[in-house]
Amino acid sequence: MPNPNLSTAHAPGAAAVRRVPPHAYFVCSAVFHYLGPAFAVLLFAHVEPLGVAWLRIVSAAAVFAVWRRPWRSWRSADRATRRSLLAWGAVLAVMNSGFYLAIDRLPLGTVAAIEFLPVIVLAAVAVRTRRNLLALTAAVTGVYLLTDVHLAAEPLGLLFAALNAALFALYVVLAHRASRNPAVRGIDGLALAMLIASAAALPIGVAQAVPALTDPRLLAAGVGVGVCSSVIPYVCDQLAMARLNRGTYALLVSLLPATATVIGVLVLVQIPVPPEIAGVVLVVLGVAVHREAAPDVREESAPP
Repeated sequence: MPNPNLSTAHAPGAAAVRRVPPHAYFVCSAVFHYLGPAFAVLLFAHVEPLGVAWLRIVSAAAVFAVWRRPWRSWRSADRATRRSLLAWGAVLAVMNSGFYLAIDRLPLGTVAAIEFLPVIVLAAVAVRTRRNLLALTAAVTGVYLLTDVHLAAEPLGLLFAALNAALFALYVVLAHRASRNPAVRGIDGLALAMLIASAAALPIGVAQAVPALTDPRLLAAGVGVGVCSSVIPYVCDQLAMARLNRGTYALLVSLLPATATVIGVLVLVQIPVPPEIAGVVLVVLGVAVHREAAPDVREESAPP
């Protein structure tokens, strides 16, 4: 049987996918990365956070199962690839659960800022020029200003946000590795990881998801959160990571707190104070100043 990943490389839409700049995929991911959770916060009045997280993960896994049929790739994967996918799936399950527990207690922009902090280490490792050092400094300063919230009032929320942040950095590493893995490339690897995450999340959140399982409106909302939070942004991540080095991607992640702040205003009416607005400006400035190193020819030729 032919390798499904190789056939994907020559799919009719592959050329069109590659014509879109990788930064455009990242911007799309950044918007949906917090648009979905913003809607999830509105669901918390009816479903507990862990239940919403479970609905998100399972609905996304169902979409990927129908779309990609990823079990074919699992059969052709080597042992090391399978271990990496198992780790990625476990990270997705715990990361998403911790994230929802955090945004149930803290403003969305604050959780996003904390989420960025470990990832900045990945960006710092990749800094090679004064220009990029300036970009990194601006981004870190912006994130610092965005965290100007009374965190001491919610120590448990801070703990969950820190757990989510550590796992998000691990997600970036594992997802970027998968985007370059010829055995299970990009979206097929993501689909497998999401199926694994749905199994890992089962004991964590299924009990709290029960109210939604008997209410079609809540169930539809949960599926919508899954598509907005785990299908669209994670697919865009893979399309961007396949063509951006990890350091550049990590720096771009500094856009997420700014995106979350804007979405918090529009959807949740969480109005930022002036220092937070200044933080958004500095984060965007940092991303604008940054310049990526010349790409590896082999990476540029890799299919999405």
